[in-house]
Amino acid sequence: MFSVMGAKHAREEPNPFRAFLLSSSNSPPILAIVDLECYRGDNLLFTGLAFQLREGQLMQIEGANGSGKTSLLRILAGLSRSSEGEVRWRGLDILRQRAVYFSEMAYLGHALGVKADLSPIENLKIALALAGLPFDEDAVYRVLERTGLQGREEIPARSLSAGQKQRVALARLLVCPAKLWIMDEPFTALDVDGVALVRGLLENHLEKGGMAVLTSHQAVEVRGDVVRLNLSDR
Repeated sequence: MFSVMGAKHAREEPNPFRAFLLSSSNSPPILAIVDLECYRGDNLLFTGLAFQLREGQLMQIEGANGSGKTSLLRILAGLSRSSEGEVRWRGLDILRQRAVYFSEMAYLGHALGVKADLSPIENLKIALALAGLPFDEDAVYRVLERTGLQGREEIPARSLSAGQKQRVALARLLVCPAKLWIMDEPFTALDVDGVALVRGLLENHLEKGGMAVLTSHQAVEVRGDVVRLNLSDR
């Protein structure tokens, strides 16, 4: 069982994560997690979980396997429900404003959502259509070049390596802008250049006032306001 900033536990023990409520930024929190509780079957993963995130902040979720990292991200992304608590976006529960929240949030999970029968350019064209955004072929080609897929724009995704498919998913974040990026192990399957690419994309996103929540087995070396939450701490 894990608890941080939970009102139920505030008087029982010192809270090592109270610093998450403080920020050098004067902007109000946009994402707020309030007394979140999550079970996997009969196993309690965490309870009383609470934190806030402001513009330009990145939160890295750490913890041992089975501590609830992916479960937490799926709750934040609106794909799973917590047993208790709320995820609030701009002050309102995300379950009460799904369309608004989904228009401002992008989720990159273990299942990348890259269609194997389609090329990178076709995958991005569909992503834009689903987001209600126009397809600008030149702009999409520039994004694919930026993400290291030049020369592979029209190859079926099934022929790409795992790292290249990851780059297609990253390109989707760039063509369909979102305020909040939720990323589950975004460095997986990437080489050194790929890791540098993700780091650069995150830094640029934060500099523009974007926000990110991600899991990673390695410390994220990103310039900016980075905070960490370890679900294994008790």
